[in-house]
Amino acid sequence: MNFHGHRLDVGTRQLFRGTAEVHLSPKAFELLHVLIENRTRAVSKTELHERLWPATFVTEANLASLIAELRRALRDPSRAPMIIRTVRGFGYAFSGQITGEVRVAPTGRSCWLVWQGHEFPLQEGENIVGRDPAAAARFDFPSVSRRHARITVAPDGVTVEDLGSKNGTLLRQQRITGVTPIVDFDELQIGSLQVVIRVIHGAESTQTV
Repeated sequence: MNFHGHRLDVGTRQLFRGTAEVHLSPKAFELLHVLIENRTRAVSKTELHERLWPATFVTEANLASLIAELRRALRDPSRAPMIIRTVRGFGYAFSGQITGEVRVAPTGRSCWLVWQGHEFPLQEGENIVGRDPAAAARFDFPSVSRRHARITVAPDGVTVEDLGSKNGTLLRQQRITGVTPIVDFDELQIGSLQVVIRVIHGAESTQTV
């Protein structure tokens, strides 16, 4: 979808200004997506916290920091915003103008791993996690085995399986011993690394036609 010289592609999780990609942190991208999804109304800070940090306590400063990041990326000054509007004492609203006819195309289940702000997209089928240069999610650390774990993305769900790694794979702090289902925001320990799985059902990509 296009707005004020920008284009948001939800399917590939990218923001563009013209033909140039504009970098956003994963949380800032999610915040922009939530605001655009709910552009017919203002979204409360409480709802935004629940969407961005479910079951996690964070201070109000975290949300303010993401709003500031979005405004810098969108070149939307806080004193005279045209895209992100502050609703005093309540929350925020997307006030930009979406241009063109928006076509929404389902792309199935969208999955990726998040580690320290870095995203590793996972394709449908088997995805190897490890130090192997050909791994879908490569982590070049001594505690991670070459082929450490396998994450399988299928129409009926997402599973993880340890591949006989030296330091094991943990899900919710429990070492897994077989093929184990995982869901959105599950935490995996791969060797000594803590990563988060994101699973979006019925993910959609949008484009202007």
